[in-house]
Amino acid sequence: MSRAFLVVMDSVGIGGAPDAAAFFNDGTPDTGANTLGHIARACAEGRAEEGRSGPLAVPHMRALGLGAALELASGEDLLAGPEPAGLWGAATEVSRGKDTPSGHWELAGLPVPWDWHYFPDAVPAFPEELRVAVRAAAGTEGLLAECHGSGTVMLDRFGEAHLQTGWPICYTSADSVFQIAAHEDRFGLDRLLTLCETVAPILHQMKVGRVIARPFVGAPGAFRRTKNRRDYAIAPPKPVLTDWVQGAGGRVIGVGKISDIFSATGIDESRTGTDEELMAHLESLVDEAPDGALVFANFVEFDSLWGHRRDLSGYARALEWFDRGIGALLPRLRDCDLLCLTADHGNDPTWIGTDHTRERVPVLMAGRGAGALGQIGFSDVAASVAAHLGVTNAGAGRSVL
Repeated sequence: MSRAFLVVMDSVGIGGAPDAAAFFNDGTPDTGANTLGHIARACAEGRAEEGRSGPLAVPHMRALGLGAALELASGEDLLAGPEPAGLWGAATEVSRGKDTPSGHWELAGLPVPWDWHYFPDAVPAFPEELRVAVRAAAGTEGLLAECHGSGTVMLDRFGEAHLQTGWPICYTSADSVFQIAAHEDRFGLDRLLTLCETVAPILHQMKVGRVIARPFVGAPGAFRRTKNRRDYAIAPPKPVLTDWVQGAGGRVIGVGKISDIFSATGIDESRTGTDEELMAHLESLVDEAPDGALVFANFVEFDSLWGHRRDLSGYARALEWFDRGIGALLPRLRDCDLLCLTADHGNDPTWIGTDHTRERVPVLMAGRGAGALGQIGFSDVAASVAAHLGVTNAGAGRSVL
């Protein structure tokens, strides 16, 4: 009986989005952004040499068609190689967002049916009624930041004041998010998670996609975020791939923040941790997942550690590490398994600003032969996984298998 492993390389875009001009970073349109292409070019030109060296080495994903997908999406032939041994294509998103929920929901068969709410780039960025509600839920007289900003910058700017006052640090970005940072010792991790859970319904009613708990530790000048992040996402309004599989009797195992992204919709089991720990979970699930199972994984550190921080070398190192992990998995797949590698948006580390970039994403499939899929939609990924597992596709896409 078939199994499916759907693995999202968070933010590994391949350029070429036809509507990139409608999305912005610091007022500059995303036209020309190309996460993978620009990383590969920088590596080839010797501009990504910290902790690694030379051209980008991702032989296992190249063999599945990563270079071919990059060229199809954006015309860049920087990872050209032999004839791909897998199915490969480039997927285009239709949802009006370049964030995690938009990409994942559509990959799971549900284009976002509304426009997300985004906060203005002003100080304060949040309406007074929301600020009052957050203060009441936190039990504090005030809030810190209340603006747009990068998480690590927020800690540098407001971390010391947070230790002194105990007030939570509240901020947002170009995504539809409301983020709350607090010190695990000074404020308390459980208190932070309770705060986020309490205010999340208010934000969801506003059509804000996620409330994110951002716990951190350390002292001024040496603050660092911990792995205890939690995302409180708005629930999908219709059944998605995880529900289809669960409803057909298959087991659905989320790896990484999948359960958070879908508000645990259709998830039987969740395994979390660092990306290194997630790769270990994926390895064990190749051996342990039952027949009919869907393993749905998200590797977030491409995005959170390297893309947002515009770290070329770090992103290249992460891609090469991930490729080695996938290379170790491929020979262990069973005859009836499907492994699908894809992404949810871009986050070009060469680009202006610190936000996601609007891009097409690769779709690479192992276990169902070889060939070109062409230009497809995000929802076609869900339809294809459903077809492989023999469950009904209740979404917007069509199977390419």
